[in-house]
Amino acid sequence: MAKTGGTRGVKSAARTVELLGLLAARGDRPARLDELAAELGVPRSSMYQLLQTLVDCGWVRTDTTGSLYGIGIRALLTGTGYLDSDPRVRRVRPALDQASDALGETIHLARLDGPDVVYLATRESHAYTRSLSRVGRRVPAHAGALGKALLAERPDDELPLPESPLAAYTKNTHTDRAALVADLAGVRERGYSIDREETVTGIAGFGFALRYDVPATDAISCSVPVARLSEEHEARIVAVMRETRARIESVVAPAPGAPDWR
Repeated sequence: MAKTGGTRGVKSAARTVELLGLLAARGDRPARLDELAAELGVPRSSMYQLLQTLVDCGWVRTDTTGSLYGIGIRALLTGTGYLDSDPRVRRVRPALDQASDALGETIHLARLDGPDVVYLATRESHAYTRSLSRVGRRVPAHAGALGKALLAERPDDELPLPESPLAAYTKNTHTDRAALVADLAGVRERGYSIDREETVTGIAGFGFALRYDVPATDAISCSVPVARLSEEHEARIVAVMRETRARIESVVAPAPGAPDWR
């Protein structure tokens, strides 16, 4: 069993966390008992007991037949608690509203978590209602504007990339590390990242790292359909997002005595 900080991990706790992560990643695709047992490599009887315990606690839900399992409402309550307890998220939200009003486009706030970014807040465009991102969604950092903005804040030899090949979301996604590194050099030079249909076909994004941490862990972005991305509109997006970043960085700082979360 792996050790964390010199302390031996608790096997049952690790299995529970792994199970919840697996169910959350499946989204609207419920899983059967046998699937979960096979995926986590545990006996069917042990998996059944764990699932029943989590169902009773509200962390997992099951259908009327008791054969399908999905993530439960307790996960939502805990996730909401994370957002509500983070003073930075609360202080960034008004700036996201202002940027959304100024541009009429979708604005995101996300945080780097290992090789991924996790969306913490989204302001959807009124002109383009297709949901591209949502709070809690994870996207590989190499595959979009938010992630590339944060990767560029780190030396090339310290990039938190997976050992496995880089996944492709579209034909434009960087799957070659050398190409990604070259792109990050451009991000550092211009001060923001550009995603031209690398995460979603038909959508461009512009990402800006928030440098109230070093290296930055949070970033904001603007997403826009390429069909209406003229040179003038792109220049306007960059200008507004630069102003938004400066506004956020001027008001967001570690509060005196606040925990230094790691």
